[in-house]
Amino acid sequence: MNHPDVDAWAAWHPRHIAERLRDLRVPWYIAAGWAVDLFRGQQTRAHEDLEIAVPAAHFALLPPLFPELDFWVPAGEGVLAPMTPEALAGDSHQTWAWDPTAGRWRFDVFREPHDGDVWICRRDEQRIRRPYSEIIRHTDDGIPYLAIEAVLLFKAKHTRDKDEADFTGALPLLSRAERGWLDATLGLVHPDHPWRAQLRSH
Repeated sequence: MNHPDVDAWAAWHPRHIAERLRDLRVPWYIAAGWAVDLFRGQQTRAHEDLEIAVPAAHFALLPPLFPELDFWVPAGEGVLAPMTPEALAGDSHQTWAWDPTAGRWRFDVFREPHDGDVWICRRDEQRIRRPYSEIIRHTDDGIPYLAIEAVLLFKAKHTRDKDEADFTGALPLLSRAERGWLDATLGLVHPDHPWRAQLRSH
């Protein structure tokens, strides 16, 4: 099946998506690389995409807020399928938002596991859980983003160059509680990760 070019990104800025979602009455937040920069208070590198997250059970509330966009679901390496109930029931937790007028992808939605008002981490759904009230932080101008320690936990899996740069840049700014939580959860999912020594020595 034909689908838009997977590399045709011109992602919106977090400020724009926050304005568009101002009336969404369920927990949501900026995730991944942009969340690190929101935590740091400045943009420190280029971001080729924009990832946001919502509780999976409430995802259906989001697409109607973007009537000008088409939504697609990853269905394998480099393959996308139109958003249908069947596609959403597949293995991917992501949904990409396509702007057909501009011919560009605008953002990617993570449909996240949760238990009511409790966030559940996809890395370990049984042992890593926190209330949304703890896991969502806000910038001074009100943009919600995933707590930095949780962002870095996700980034620890691949540790690409940009992930290492994000960790190195955020490390001096982490509180003792944030360092402790990240170290403890890395101990659950990546017990031999080299970041643990840096967290303990900083």
